[in-house]
Amino acid sequence: MEAMEVDSPVEMRGGGSEQPAAAAAAVDANTLHVISDSGSSTEVDEDDENDNEGRQTAARVPPRLPATWAFSQRAVRGSAATPSAAQGAPIRRRLRQGLRVHYPSQTAAPSRGFPDFLLRAPAASVAEPESGSTTEVSESDEEEEEEEEEEAHEESTPAAEPVHSLPPASPRLSASLQPQEASPTNSGSAADGERTEAQNQVVQSVLVASAFVQPSHGEEGEGDNCTICFEAWTTAGEHRLSALRCGHLFGFTCIQRWLKAQGPTAKCPQCNKKAKRSDIILLYAPKLRALDNSEQETLKKSLEQEQSLRRKAELESAQYKLKLQVVNNKCGQLQQQLQEVRALVAQARSSVPSSSSSSSSTSVLVGLSQRADGSRMAQYSFSKAVLVSQAGGSRVLSYCEPLSCLLASQPSPHSTLVPGCGVKKVSVVNMKASQYVPIHSKQIRGLSFNRQNDSLLLSAALDNTIKLTSLLTNTVVQTYNAGKPVWSCCWCLDNSNYVYAGLSNGSVLVYDTRDTSTHVQELQPLRSRCPVASLCYVPRAASSSFPCGGLIAGSLEGGCFWEQVNETTYRPHILPLEAAGCTDIQVETESRHCLVTYRPGRSNPSLRCVLMALNRTPQQDSSQLPSCSCSPVQTFSAGSSCKLLTKNAVFRSPDGDGTLVCAGDEASNSTMVWDAGSGSLLQKLPADLPVLDISPFAVNGEHFLASLTEKMLKIYRWE
Repeated sequence: MEAMEVDSPVEMRGGGSEQPAAAAAAVDANTLHVISDSGSSTEVDEDDENDNEGRQTAARVPPRLPATWAFSQRAVRGSAATPSAAQGAPIRRRLRQGLRVHYPSQTAAPSRGFPDFLLRAPAASVAEPESGSTTEVSESDEEEEEEEEEEAHEESTPAAEPVHSLPPASPRLSASLQPQEASPTNSGSAADGERTEAQNQVVQSVLVASAFVQPSHGEEGEGDNCTICFEAWTTAGEHRLSALRCGHLFGFTCIQRWLKAQGPTAKCPQCNKKAKRSDIILLYAPKLRALDNSEQETLKKSLEQEQSLRRKAELESAQYKLKLQVVNNKCGQLQQQLQEVRALVAQARSSVPSSSSSSSSTSVLVGLSQRADGSRMAQYSFSKAVLVSQAGGSRVLSYCEPLSCLLASQPSPHSTLVPGCGVKKVSVVNMKASQYVPIHSKQIRGLSFNRQNDSLLLSAALDNTIKLTSLLTNTVVQTYNAGKPVWSCCWCLDNSNYVYAGLSNGSVLVYDTRDTSTHVQELQPLRSRCPVASLCYVPRAASSSFPCGGLIAGSLEGGCFWEQVNETTYRPHILPLEAAGCTDIQVETESRHCLVTYRPGRSNPSLRCVLMALNRTPQQDSSQLPSCSCSPVQTFSAGSSCKLLTKNAVFRSPDGDGTLVCAGDEASNSTMVWDAGSGSLLQKLPADLPVLDISPFAVNGEHFLASLTEKMLKIYRWE
C-alpha cells in the first residue's frame, strides 16, 4: 500500500538512535495521519522535501489497533475541542477523488502507558453510520469540507483537540494495527516518542470511528436480535428465527446450544420456564411484529355491553310507551263516559219529579251503559247458508281474495267418475256454490293462500303430497311428495317462494317453489313425534315487541316456534304450553297474539281457548342468544265435548278496535264469539252440526264470518 507524502516544518530524519528524546515534543501540530485506503494511494505534493524523506515518513507509520478493539470501546458523546491553526504553517494538499483525509493541526501530548491514551479518547458528537458502510465524496464536496475545516481551525481555541473521521476499518487496516512491542525497535528514544505520539493519534481516530461503527440497538435493532448472541436472526439457515413453548424468540443455533449446555434442568433464558430441545419451534416469518390490541379488545367488549344495554332500554321504552298509550286511551274514554253520566244525571234531576227519580235514573243508567259500550251494539247476523257436500266430509275452509270466493274441502261428488277429494268454490258475491276442483286422492287437511294475489292454492292431504293449484285455470301446477301423510301446510309470508308442510311424524318440511324435485330442508321435532296438526307463519315486524319472523308448529303434545334467522337457518324455541291436549294454534299477525285451543281433560273438563302474547327476551350479550316465548293473556271456556280437531280463529274486530276470538263448540253445535279485551262472550251463532273451521273475510267494505260444518257453510254479516 502506498503512503501519502506531507511537508512538515520540522525536518524528520532517519536514524532514530541519533534523534534526541525531546524531538518528539517539537513535532509540528500539522503532522499528517496516514490512513489506509484498502489498496489505493494518495499523492500529496510538498515543496521542501524529496521522495526519500517521504518514504522515510511512511516507514514511521505507527501500527493501528484492530477493529475488534475499536468495537469494544464506546465513544463518549460530548463537545470536542478544535485545534488552533496558528501553530503550524498551512499545508498544500491534493486529494484523489473518493478519499477523505483529515489533517490535524495539533498533536496530543506524548504518553508512555497504554491505558493513558484510552482515558484521553476524544468525545464524538457526530451521527453514527451503520457498520460496514463506506463514504465516497466527490471533489466538490472535498473542497467544501476543506474550506469549512480551515475556518474551524482558525476560530478554535489552542487547547481544543480535533475530531477525526475515519472510513470503516478494512482487513488490511486491521492487520496493520498490531501492538508496537511485537516488532523490534531500532530507533532511539526520539523515535520511540514519535511512535508513541503517532500511536496516540491513531488510537484516538480509531476510537472515534468505533463510535460510527456501533449500531443503535435501542432504536433500530430492538426486538430483531437474538437475546443470547445479540445478533440479528435470519429467516433461513442455522440462525433462523425460532421460539420456545413460552413464546420467547431466539436464533435456532443459540437456543439449541443453550438448552444442550444446561442439560435436563434447562430453562428459557428470559422467563426461566422449563424447556427442552423438543420445544424449539421454527417460525416462518420474514419480519415479526406483535400488535398490542388488549385495550382495543377491552373497548370492543365495553361497546358490545353498552349496545346490548341500549337495545334493552329501547325495547323497554317502546313497551312502556305502548302501555302508556293504551292507558291514556282508556283514561280518555272513562273521562268522556264520566262527563256523559254527569250530564245525563243532571238532566234527569231537572226534568223528572222527585217521586219518580229512582225509576228514571235506573232507565238513564241502562241507556248510558248501552251507549257507552257501543261496540256491543254491532254484532254478527245470519246472512246465508250454502250446501257444500250432501254426503258430508268437509274439513277445512279458506278464502281467496282475488276471486272473492270461499273454498271448502270435500270428497268428490262423483266418486265413480272422478275419485278423490277437492275443493268447492262458493262465490261471496251471490252466495252460491259454483264448481268443484279435484286435487288430491285422499282427505285434505290444510288449505292456504299467499299474499301475492295470484290465486295459487296450497293444499295438504293424507295422500303424502302437497300441491299447488291455480284457481284461474282449476289445474294442479306443482306436486311435492312428502313421503308421509301431511296434516297441515302454510306459506312463508316473508318470502312467497317457500312453503311448509307438517307431517304425521312431527317433522316440518321446507319446500322451495323454484325447486320441483324435493324439499330443501327438514325441521326435526324436538320432543314427541305427534302429527303437526297446525302450521302458521308469523311475519317479521321491526317495530313490534316481537320483531322476529318464523313458523309456529302445533301438535297434540305442545308447540314450537322456529325462528327464521336467515333464508336457510331456523332456530327452535319451545313454547311453554300444556303437555297434552293442544288441538290448534292460530296467530293474529298485527297484535302478535296466538290462540291455543285445548281439548277437555281431567284437570279442565271444558274446551279452553287461551290467548297468548308472543314475546322475545332481549339479548344480554353476544354469547347469549335471545329466546322467544309466549305468555297467557286471556282464557275462554266453551263446552265439555271435543272429539274433532277443529280450527278456530283470532282476528281484528271489524270496528277496528279490539280483537275477536271465535271457536266452535261441539256441545252446543254453535260458533262462540268472545271479546279478547274483556273476555266476555259476545255472541253464540247456532249451527246444525259441530263447527270444524272458521274464516273471517271482507268484501266491498263489508265484514263477514263463515263457519263450516261437514255439510253446510253458514255466512254471517257484521252489522
